Amino acid sequence: VPAPAGGTELSAHLWARYQDMRRLVHDLLPPEVCSLLNPAAIYANNEISLRDVEVYGFDYDYTLAQYADALHPEIFSAARDILIEHYKSLLMKIDAFHYVQLGTAYRGLQPVPDEEVIDLYGGTQHIPLYQMSGFYGKGPSIKQFMDIFSLPEMALLSCVVDHFLGHGLEFDQAHLYKDVTDAIRDVHVKGFMYQWIERDMEKYILRGDETFAVLSRLVAHGKQLFLITNSPFSFVDKGMRHMVGPDWRQLFDVVIVQADKPSFFTDRRKPFRKLDEQGSLHWDRITRLEKGKIYRQGNLYDFLRLTEWRGPRVLYFGDHLYSDLADLMLRHGWRTGAIIPELEREIRIINTEQYMHSLTWQQALTGLLERMQTYQDAESQQVLAAWMKERQELRCITKALFNAQFGSIFRTFHNPTYFSRRLVRFSDLYMASLSCLLNYRVDFTFYPRRTPLQHEAPLWMDQLCTGCMKTPFLGDMAHIR
Repeated sequence: VPAPAGGTELSAHLWARYQDMRRLVHDLLPPEVCSLLNPAAIYANNEISLRDVEVYGFDYDYTLAQYADALHPEIFSAARDILIEHYKSLLMKIDAFHYVQLGTAYRGLQPVPDEEVIDLYGGTQHIPLYQMSGFYGKGPSIKQFMDIFSLPEMALLSCVVDHFLGHGLEFDQAHLYKDVTDAIRDVHVKGFMYQWIERDMEKYILRGDETFAVLSRLVAHGKQLFLITNSPFSFVDKGMRHMVGPDWRQLFDVVIVQADKPSFFTDRRKPFRKLDEQGSLHWDRITRLEKGKIYRQGNLYDFLRLTEWRGPRVLYFGDHLYSDLADLMLRHGWRTGAIIPELEREIRIINTEQYMHSLTWQQALTGLLERMQTYQDAESQQVLAAWMKERQELRCITKALFNAQFGSIFRTFHNPTYFSRRLVRFSDLYMASLSCLLNYRVDFTFYPRRTPLQHEAPLWMDQLCTGCMKTPFLGDMAHIR
């Protein structure tokens, strides 16, 4: 961006500093700096050594079994048909501090102006705690969509709201939300999704050979395995036979189906029931969990008592932060691994030259704005305003690289998203798929990197670029004390 002609010596100085920064950022990012992140890597929130892990547990859907995107339109269409036959909310992105990211709020399929969003929440972007709270992500007026299964539900909600608004139809938001949620639930409860997948496993199930490789490798190294899933046995059996083979149960020391997570982790009243090959329930009391047998429902407390698998020697993988991981980490001290399929695409975007240059220049420009804000004359303020405008444009461009409506699932501009905050809280490790384990030895130790806190800010790129290795103008600010 060239400096405007006819400026004063001071504004020329500011623009010269700006141009120096542009050249520095360009020199700091040679082409080889891109593609540094591996989409098949495992990322650690907490230090964990696999040498200490003796027992591996798994969810089924989107953990052992990865599904193709072609499944989402099927769920959407079936839920839409149920909604039509049987039966003014906002969809928005929220950061780790409960603030709505402006530009990501939608009513139906239409964006909601920032001013209206702020007005709806009493002149602020902030969502009060009482609306967000609820251990499993369900506050009194806000539902958190936390996994990839949520995509059809979000799409259906948006389309139905858009239809009502477009045709001038009055509706109660709570009733509409309940009807859409019930329709999505019926797709699962009535077995539609299971039927689609069973009819064409080649189409819908991804990376089955890699799942087999992961399980076989763990067993070969003497690890014990278990499966806890909400899906029914007949569905799991067909999928595992497709991925692993007819003897898949011999890989697992315990198999539990229709577990009813997350209540499986908290409700002590539900006993285990044994299932036979035909799916019929037995009546005998369960005093031990046997290898090769199938168990239904039950609860974690009986599971711990019968297996004695406790604490950090257990590592459990799942795709839903609340339903799969939260209780296990916070209440029982298990190690946890989150499966985030979207991570692979996000890393590929991060590795692009466009993203790297955009982000680095944003950071540098932010540091420049912070450093130069002490110039209060009118012309300097115009320069700073031009920089602020450019910074905002860069942020919007970077957001659109991930998704035009909502951006990255991990960030709202500079802040982590609410999802990211929960991901760090409830998982020791996170990865795009279970197959990422194949890239590491079974005794590998994951070390999370030390990321700077704000009082460690001199380690950040923008501080290095602008030369403010200490708090700028600290001497001038001494009177504040």
